[in-house]
Amino acid sequence: MTLALSTTLHTSFTDAVERTRKALSEQGFGVLTEIDMKATLKAKLGEDMEDYVILGACNPPLAHRAVTVDRQIGLLLPCNVVVRTDPDHPDTVVVDAMNPQMRVQVADQPGLAEVADDATTALQAAIDSLKADAAKN
Repeated sequence: MTLALSTTLHTSFTDAVERTRKALSEQGFGVLTEIDMKATLKAKLGEDMEDYVILGACNPPLAHRAVTVDRQIGLLLPCNVVVRTDPDHPDTVVVDAMNPQMRVQVADQPGLAEVADDATTALQAAIDSLKADAAKN
């Protein structure tokens, strides 16, 4: 099982973040949190790194279904989506969404499998729409 559902884009980092937000929104996800790792590591540690943002995405109906099955599943929410510049190829932006199937393995609750399947379908559709959009450009 793979850790992430991924795609690569050949666009600016800012455009990739905007397109990722839009793709998530079209699949019913809102972005609850945004962590700018580049800015945070620079401010806190004085360290430089490539553009790297973690979007905490939530699909409320799926989240509700998951916490109904297991209240502790909130420890694994929201769905993290990383948008990052490839350090070896600065003209490439990678978008990684955590594979929801990993949550089922961690939580080990049978009732979560269907929720994870639905979340995987929605996140994969968002990733696929980014791929399709990239193919047009």
